[in-house]
Amino acid sequence: MTCLIKNQKCAVITGASGGIGSASAFLLAKNGFCVAAHYHTRRDRAEKLVRDLTEAGYDAFAVRADVTDAEDVRRMFAGIEEKCGGADVLVNNAGAAQQKLFTDITQGDYDRVFDVNMRGVFNCCQAAVPYMIRKKSGRIINVSSVWGVSGASCEVHYSAAKAAVIGFTKALAKELGPSNITVNCVAPGFIDTEMNAELDSEAVARIVSETPLGRAGTPMDVAEAILFFAGGGAEFLTGQVLMVDGGFRL
Repeated sequence: MTCLIKNQKCAVITGASGGIGSASAFLLAKNGFCVAAHYHTRRDRAEKLVRDLTEAGYDAFAVRADVTDAEDVRRMFAGIEEKCGGADVLVNNAGAAQQKLFTDITQGDYDRVFDVNMRGVFNCCQAAVPYMIRKKSGRIINVSSVWGVSGASCEVHYSAAKAAVIGFTKALAKELGPSNITVNCVAPGFIDTEMNAELDSEAVARIVSETPLGRAGTPMDVAEAILFFAGGGAEFLTGQVLMVDGGFRL
């Protein structure tokens, strides 16, 4: 079943009110998807995103859930299925970052970072996958990080959580492949978003100097990679990790 709104496929984007999320929403909508824009606490931003999309002639609606709460997530996806037929594409973009010395990380810090970055992916996939299995089709794109591949000093819990997303992606790709569901991962490098705004200019300059392309990435750079995995050109790709990092990891 395709989207009941205009016979479109439905793309669910978690954390849609953020930089990468909103860029992905516009790009997927521009390419024919009806967008379910998820938010947790930033309702005003999500509703503004939906207004901007609809004013541009695209189909979109806002949905709310705490991705760390499995029951809340199930309710959200039940509403999406009722309104839109179900999630044809799931972009697990919601995330939480923190910079802290390892010796200063509290149990609460650890739980929060893992709950949002990993448990949230797990919960959303568990809620979305039954519809995809019934349909024998689906695309799941998980957003990890370059630090999930290489690790980052003062971000041990964040790096570990994002590495877990990569392992989860590869394992789920094997399990869902027979149902014609692809599961892939995008691992951004340094992207100019609100999440990275707390970094001082010296830290930013250092990262940019170590990036062969000589600049920070943009949310649209990541959105283009997400669209690639969601679109028709990636039908035989699954379990892959695409580094969107300007060559930082070379």
